[in-house]
Amino acid sequence: MMTETKAWKMNGFIALLLAVLLLAATIYLFIKLQIVGGIVLTVVLALLITGITIVQPNESKVVIFFGKYIGSIREAGFWLKVPLSAHRNVTLRVCNFNSKTLKVNDVDGNPVEIAAVVVYRVIDSAKALLEVDNYEEFVEIQSETALRHVATKYPYDVFDETGYSLRGNADEVAQELARELQERLAVAGVQVIEARLTHLAYATEIASAMLQRQQANAIIAARQKIVEGAVGMAQMAIAQLEQEGIVELDEERKVAMINNLMVAIVSDRGAQPILNTGSLY
Repeated sequence: MMTETKAWKMNGFIALLLAVLLLAATIYLFIKLQIVGGIVLTVVLALLITGITIVQPNESKVVIFFGKYIGSIREAGFWLKVPLSAHRNVTLRVCNFNSKTLKVNDVDGNPVEIAAVVVYRVIDSAKALLEVDNYEEFVEIQSETALRHVATKYPYDVFDETGYSLRGNADEVAQELARELQERLAVAGVQVIEARLTHLAYATEIASAMLQRQQANAIIAARQKIVEGAVGMAQMAIAQLEQEGIVELDEERKVAMINNLMVAIVSDRGAQPILNTGSLY
């Protein structure tokens, strides 16, 4: 696999000075009617000019000499490269890719809509230009492929609070997406800086049913917490009464007291107090 190397280069201003001197010498030779020498210097001057190039900041020039990769120039400035060599520009700036909203099935088979943003940059210009056909299209296709693959590994949501889910563990899912993307894009010399989910929702055809399911599970969970609290309060009340010796209750009265406390605490409506003027027994 091809990797980036440094190409030979020389200060472009020195090359420009040499070109001016060669031009002056060429003119002088033609004036003196030394045609052969003038033609030779003209050819040398033309070759020299073909090697002059400018490298912009955060840009790399991949130099190819008659079909062979001979290196890249990363340093910004005015340079002289190998004459007669071709070059192609590769940006080293940080880039963003916003994926389309994809419709995929989660691990439970529910259709969900998902999208992500990928922040990346080229770190190996030779791989980016020579190992893949078009590295930008390659990033787009591989990003959507990785997003589909990660989305199918997890459920959209979990209702028993165990395991990962796309909605409840967005950071962990994003980290896994970034790792998988890095493995896929390494062949193109691309570094994944960050990957984040930008859209996540049930598909429209099941959104209403899933909303009702979420509401039902929320109600069940709330009821469970209420019942647990009511049992604890009843146990605490009986234990405190017995500990302080305020009243002694037999098993039947304990059951009745627990029943009344449970009804008062768990009921949706406010309990109506009843004043008992008789004996508990």
